[in-house]
Amino acid sequence: MYVIVVGAGEIGGPLIDIAIQHGEEVVAVERNSERADEVADQFDCLVLNADGTVKETLEDAGAERADAIVSTTDADATNVMVSLLAKELGIPEVLSVVRNPEHMALFERIGVHTMQNPQRLIARDLYRSLRLPSVEDYMQIGAEAEVFEITVAEGAPIAGETLQSAAEAGLFGEEVLIVAIERDGDGQPITPRGPTRIEVGDLVTVYSGTGASPELTDVFGHPEDHF
Repeated sequence: MYVIVVGAGEIGGPLIDIAIQHGEEVVAVERNSERADEVADQFDCLVLNADGTVKETLEDAGAERADAIVSTTDADATNVMVSLLAKELGIPEVLSVVRNPEHMALFERIGVHTMQNPQRLIARDLYRSLRLPSVEDYMQIGAEAEVFEITVAEGAPIAGETLQSAAEAGLFGEEVLIVAIERDGDGQPITPRGPTRIEVGDLVTVYSGTGASPELTDVFGHPEDHF
């Protein structure tokens, strides 16, 4: 995939790194000369020290063959301009960070995929870690549902139980599904079935229609404060 990243700051920089690690061809556009030099020194990609809101800059970045463009600057006005130019130039996938939630509707009207207020997302993740430290990773689906990972601790009510017996014992309700199990750190997931037995040390991927909660983490041997 050929990707143009406009803005190489706190979001754009890590994005460039991740995309390159996954084998994507990346062109970075950064207006700040010092930051552009840093990116050029750090990453194996073309870096343009230029203004991404100028049509010629995006053309120089290879807009005619780009599969996607992501605008990650600190200013919504800049991100809107980049997105509009990208649409005009026919780039298939246009994505942008949106700093002010009140501007979301504008980005949606011009057909841009968005990520809302990164600082708020970070704050939400920090609060989740504070409230449920045993949850190792999670993804929210819709308004309430979540998929999360948790390790089965010694003495957990579910340890030694099969999925069928755990369900019969009422350890979790109908809104909870065990999606995958990783055992012995080999990275090979076990597809859960009714007779599959949960063991101490298993890294379990869980779907909960009502989200992660202290009551649910208790089942995996992680009593959290119920507040």
